Amino acid sequence: MTISKKYRKLAIGLTAAAVLAGGAGAANADVADKAPQQGRSVSTKASGWEGITRKQVKIDLGGGWVTKAELTYPARSKGRLPLVVMLHGSGHNDMNQTLPGGKGSTFLPLAQAASREGFATLRFNKRGVTGIGPVESTDPDQLNPKNPYEQIQKDAASVIRFGAASSKVDASRIFLLGHSEGTNVAANLVSDPKKYDIPRPAGVIAMGVVGQDIKELLTLQLYGRLLLQMHDEFDVDADGQLTDVEAVDGLIGQPKDLADQIRPVLLDGDKVLASTDTNKDGTIAIDAEAGVVLRASTGIDNYPNVPGLETLQEYVTDIARFPTVTEALPKFSGPTLLLNGENDLQTPARVALTADAAVGAAGNKDHEVIIYPGMAHTMNITPKFVPEFGDPDRLVLDDVRSWLKSHR
Repeated sequence: MTISKKYRKLAIGLTAAAVLAGGAGAANADVADKAPQQGRSVSTKASGWEGITRKQVKIDLGGGWVTKAELTYPARSKGRLPLVVMLHGSGHNDMNQTLPGGKGSTFLPLAQAASREGFATLRFNKRGVTGIGPVESTDPDQLNPKNPYEQIQKDAASVIRFGAASSKVDASRIFLLGHSEGTNVAANLVSDPKKYDIPRPAGVIAMGVVGQDIKELLTLQLYGRLLLQMHDEFDVDADGQLTDVEAVDGLIGQPKDLADQIRPVLLDGDKVLASTDTNKDGTIAIDAEAGVVLRASTGIDNYPNVPGLETLQEYVTDIARFPTVTEALPKFSGPTLLLNGENDLQTPARVALTADAAVGAAGNKDHEVIIYPGMAHTMNITPKFVPEFGDPDRLVLDDVRSWLKSHR
């Protein structure tokens, strides 16, 4: 096992946003405009794609859905190549995993990096997604199928089988690269490839590791992160208690939606809120007093009936039926690389370390985990509590390239 910490000094701006476990949003149509036609192979000079052939393909996922995908490989390659199949985070993601607000994509730079190390790559639109943006279908049965997480796994298996059948691919050298939800999908598939009727994968790269069950993750994302922020950014003397001055000062510069959530818990004007200060000592204990109020307001104890997450109930119930990365990946004996941002409040870095330890304890000799200080869930340098989306950092791309090169 190798544990690395990699540091960079970069200036960054402050904008906000977080997603459940890696989901996507708004538009970036760059690839849709420049991609080759279905079934045709071309070498494009578009930025980042020099010397790489991109072939538009379609993959039948079953159940009446045929999805668009892109197979890439070094233009001058000969013979069959190792393949990297890319598995998305949660939500209706396109093949690039285009990020909300058009702020880059997760998979485009990774596909380019892998191709430069002599690998073919396969990216695909999730079921219900018709184009880059993502653009979604209007068919509710495809957007929200029965047993949604199980269907995601089956769809991934269909993509792997398609890749294995390609004349450009060595079916014995298929690697799975998953982000967030995709780490869980990859781990479930490699733990029992016969169940999913796929060739035994040659290796796994997991970014933003889903090593806890969904209830624990949601507890962190909806409730626990608020307490962490109070400890880190409000409690300047680190005594676990907030004075009225600390509470007022801590709200300065916070995004409005966050301030509107926290202020009513801590303050009445510029004084601590008496109803939260249950022991009447003039300060608010972050965990014992503010924590109680926040836990009730988020409704996390009503799981899975959490206010605001009504549309996700079927998904969280379904994914809970399957093992996490920590439980499934130790059943795989091939090489594994786990990557996590230290500032990740969607899938915490500590869990990636735990998952890697479980892989090692199972006897796997080829496993590595890298924790990146300053990076959050989309593997870019960004503030911890108000993360901004962005492409994976160059350091991450270099580490993926290096790992792939060593396992080619």
